[in-house]
Amino acid sequence: MGESKITVPDPCGNLSHRWVYIEKALKPNKNLDSMARMNTKLIGLSLAVSLVAGAACFAANPQMGTWKVNEAKLKLAPGMGENTTVTYKNMLGNTKVTRDGTDAKGKPTRHEWTGKFDGKDYAVTGDPNSDSRAYTKVNDRTLNFAVKKSGKTTMSGQIMVAPDGKTRTVTVRGTDPKGKKFKTIAVYDKQ
Repeated sequence: MGESKITVPDPCGNLSHRWVYIEKALKPNKNLDSMARMNTKLIGLSLAVSLVAGAACFAANPQMGTWKVNEAKLKLAPGMGENTTVTYKNMLGNTKVTRDGTDAKGKPTRHEWTGKFDGKDYAVTGDPNSDSRAYTKVNDRTLNFAVKKSGKTTMSGQIMVAPDGKTRTVTVRGTDPKGKKFKTIAVYDKQ
């Protein structure tokens, strides 16, 4: 671009004129461009740090993931249903627990629970024997839980993840619908 000159009167009223070069006025402001690039980099860096922190929080909870029952180590009480697969997912500050298995008659079942590990009751769906569950975090690898029907605890137990994070043991004690006490121990392998 060639230089173009225009004459602009001096604001102080002097008779002299200044030459203003349009080319200089039309050039992009390098400071604004570098600030825009810096803001883009800062946003990208913030997003990357957030994703890494979120992944670290998810990875820090050994309960999270999909667990499949180890049939060889299952000690199921007579007349009880079986959870074959249990999945824990982080859902915007809550945890969603999905249990797939069979009932006492061998029919497929699916129970879903979404809540926090804070000891409070949260609704469960798909289980005719319970309407709420409460999970309490004991430590990083251990949860206690209570299964309730109409506010009354029918089962309780503990979930312990092994130090290597590859297995977890679930111990359940309760009273069946006929009033008989039972104990079930299930070992799950991480998938």
